[in-house]
This record gives sequence, C-alpha cells and structure tokens, in this order.
Amino acid sequence: MAHSQAPLSEQDRARYNVINKENIAFIMARNNAINRWVIADMLRRTAYHFPEKTALVFNDASRTYPQLEDECNQVAHALADLGVEKYDRVAILAHNTHHHVLTWLGSAKIGAIYLAINYLLGGEDIAYCINHSESKVFIVEDTLYPQVKDVLDKMPSVKTLVWSDQGQGGEAPSGFLNFDDWYSTYPTTAPDVILRIEDPVQMTYTSGTESLPKGVIISNQSLIAEYMGCIIDGRYESSDVNINALPIYHCAQRDVFLNPIFWIGGTNVLIGPDIGQILKSIADFKATMFFAPPTVWIGMLRHPDFEKYDLSSLTKCYYGASIMPTEILRELLEKFPGAGVYNYYGQTELAPYHTVLKAEDAMDKIGSAGKGGLHMETRLEDTQGNPVTQVGVPGEICGRGPHVMTMYFKDPDKTEEAMAGGWFHSGDLGVLDEDGYITVVDRKKDMIKTGGENVASREVEEAIYLHPAVEEVAVVGVSHPKWVEAVSAVIKLKAGQSATEEEMLAHCRARLSPFKVPKKIIFVEELPKTPTGKILKRDLRTRYDDIFRP
Repeated sequence: MAHSQAPLSEQDRARYNVINKENIAFIMARNNAINRWVIADMLRRTAYHFPEKTALVFNDASRTYPQLEDECNQVAHALADLGVEKYDRVAILAHNTHHHVLTWLGSAKIGAIYLAINYLLGGEDIAYCINHSESKVFIVEDTLYPQVKDVLDKMPSVKTLVWSDQGQGGEAPSGFLNFDDWYSTYPTTAPDVILRIEDPVQMTYTSGTESLPKGVIISNQSLIAEYMGCIIDGRYESSDVNINALPIYHCAQRDVFLNPIFWIGGTNVLIGPDIGQILKSIADFKATMFFAPPTVWIGMLRHPDFEKYDLSSLTKCYYGASIMPTEILRELLEKFPGAGVYNYYGQTELAPYHTVLKAEDAMDKIGSAGKGGLHMETRLEDTQGNPVTQVGVPGEICGRGPHVMTMYFKDPDKTEEAMAGGWFHSGDLGVLDEDGYITVVDRKKDMIKTGGENVASREVEEAIYLHPAVEEVAVVGVSHPKWVEAVSAVIKLKAGQSATEEEMLAHCRARLSPFKVPKKIIFVEELPKTPTGKILKRDLRTRYDDIFRP
C-alpha cells in the first residue's frame, strides 16, 4: 500500500537531523505506509505469503486470502463513502457470517472502531450499547431483525442501517441498504488512511456483573501482542484448520482463535454452535484445532453421534470461559489421546487472554489456569493491593502487559479502579502452587459466605462432578434466614440417569466439610448459558433466591 507524498521541503529535510518528539512523529507519519503494524494490514501480508491458501469457509463458499483482502477493502471504501471516519464506531448484530468478518476487518482498514453486539441481548439493551457507543453505522442480520425492529427509532447516532441478508428474513426493510449490493461495486485497492499501532480498533461491551455493561476499548497494539502470544503459547501453525463455532461477536472466539489464525495463514471455518454440526465439521474439514467452553466439550462427549465421526485430525483442544471440571478434563484427554489440551484464561479487558496452561502441563497441573501468557505478567493481590505469594492463599488475580485495554469508554472512574497500581484487577480469586501456577478458585461474587465461612463454589462443583449421573452442575449462594447465604447446587443429569436429592447430599457429605455441603439440591433439564457456553450463575441466584423463604 502506498500513500501519495510531496517532495520534502528544506524545512522537512532538516527534521531528519534532529531527534525530538515532534520530528519523530512527522517522520513516522510520512513513512506510515512502510513501517506500520496494524490489524488493517493483516490479510494483505498473509495473502503475500499464502496467495493460494483458503482463508475463510462459510456455508458453501470459500475465499482465498487475496479474495478476502479484496472484499474487506471494498467494505472499507463503502463505509468511508457513508461518511465513516477514523475512530467512528461501526456496530454489527450478526451470527458467524462472512458479512461479520468483512465488517470487522473493513472497519479496521479505515481506522473505524468495530463493535459486535451480543445477539442474545434484548432490544433495549442493544439500543443502550448503540447509543452509549454513539455508533454511526448499524449492520443487522436478517434473522436478528425482530430483536431490534421496535427500537431502531431510539438510536439517534445511527446514520445508516445495513441489511445482512442470510436468506432467512425476506427483503430488506425500508431504510436499509442491502449489504452485498452496498459494498460490491467499490474498488479492491486499500484505502489511503494513516493508521498507527496505538489507535483504538475494537470495542466490546462486557457481558458483565453490573447493572450496565462497560464498553472496553482495545487498540491495534493490544490485539497484535495478544495474537502473537496466542500463536506461540497455543502453538498455532499455518497448516491449521480452525472450526469457529462459538460466536465471533465474543472476543474469546474472535481474538484468541479466528484472527490469530488469519495472521499466521491457517484456514477458518465459520459454523453455528450446534453440537452435531461441530462434530460433523471437524470430520469433514479435517480440523486440527477447536475451542469451546467446558459445557460444549461435555455436550460433544455425550452426543449420540460422538463415535460416528472420525475426529482424529484434531491435534489441539482448547477450553476456557469457565473452569473445566477435572473429571471432564480426564475424559477429554482419554477420548482424544493424540491431542494436546490447552486452557486459556482471561478477560475482555485483556484482549482477552491472560494466562495459559499448555498441553505438556495438562495432567500434572490438572485444574490450573497456568501462568501468564508470553507478553503478560500475573500476580495475586490481597484486599489492600499487596502481592500474595504464599502457596494456597487466595488473592485477586491481576495482570499487566501490552494486552491491556485502552479504557472503559466514557468511564474514567471505573478505568482507574480496574487499573489501580498499574495492574488490571480481574475480580477472580486464585491461588498459587509451589511452581507459580494459578488455579482460579472463584469469582469474587461467586464466593459463598455461609454462616461466617467462605465456600468456593468450584470446590463443591468438583465434588458433585464425581457422581456418575451428573452431566453439569452450578453451585450458587442464595438467601437464607439463618445462614445468610445457603450453598445450593443446580444439577443437570446425564440422559437416562437418575438421582435423588438425598443421594446427592450423601455423596457430598462423603467428600466435603459439613459447612460446604449444599443445603439444597435442584434438578433441572438445562442450565442457563451465554452464547459462549458460560453458565449464568447470576440467573440461577435470582431464580432460586426465595427457595428458603417461608
């Protein structure tokens, strides 16, 4: 990519003889096309190295790296023609689609900030994210239009609506541009825009624990450092075929897997979260790597078609988003004997991966979240902000390094609070072992205080998972007139299995201290989850908060 440049004046030539802030900024801006390192250049550089390689597979269509680069450039020009400028926000509400990838990387090419909306949100919550971010363009997938049709008139910042036609929602409503018609006539050349590594490029709203989500701003620098760490720590290769089944609106799937695989020249396959489709896609595409939270891995292991497919191509299994029960991890290692199993742990604010447990440590450090990633430092802190270094003593997990967010948008107070002392504070509690590996004990909010004693929900869950009839369990604290909070277990049983509350309580009494034994066992057909498979404990706390009331 080249920028037009006028000949240097004598005054400008003199700048090359002096080293100061103003002159270096001038020279860097002038040489931007040559020395810059930003997300916008990712596909072009990969296309240079792998011009014939398949970059993306979606539905029945595949695209090479040069083809995908061309289309992203077209979207960039189309956005610019709508009046989108550097740092403007471009929002999209979509599943894992080709249009979603084009929106993300097309926005990056003109320095706009991409915002993917959680498609499980209701209309009012979506309107909040659009308005708080002041998004100028809003792209809506046809199947998701019903969620926002009644609130579109409550989004005053949006100047243009774009219809992502996936063949499910009929014609574009009045006022919408059709995505394919909109971008396809623009040039495939790269836009002429000055971009820098410190520029913000992405915005994500936390799914969060508070009443209103926070808008996390991430820079090119944070993402690139994070991609490099993923590639090294996760041992990605250009020969990898990656199945993207978890939603790419979520930073875990998008920024730990999809984009690093683009960076290194592998192949990304976009599908939905259906377990049967996941198994079939791994076999059909001879996928080498797959990421899912524990709940999805459990669903795969229990699926009636699990033995039907040849999954031997899978050499790298990744999990994250929540804690993997040790019994399930053992089963995973047994069922995929030729694969390495990796655990990523992190937060949206860290772009998002913070620590990694590598395959060689999966058995020796079973249940651990590992150590800080390639570019990250990790430590535990007590409630006064002092480092916790003693083995087995809980502390808040904190991290620092180039992955860290730029800020919470429009919220300097929460930004300062989260980054107190120069460390990002995760809100998770962990303990160190003698080798410095971290085990996540619980979220601060998930620590149950019952009768003056602290109970980690994970410890109780691990005990319950040892029961052969249990498929999934979530342990929460609910209000109790005597104990303040009562340990309560919500359990989904395996298909065809049965158990009684008393049987489950006896199982717990044999393995836990008396104050850790649940006061109540609740059997359910399904546990509520986020699109990434994380169990929604806050929903369970609300749903069952009155079970001990008279």
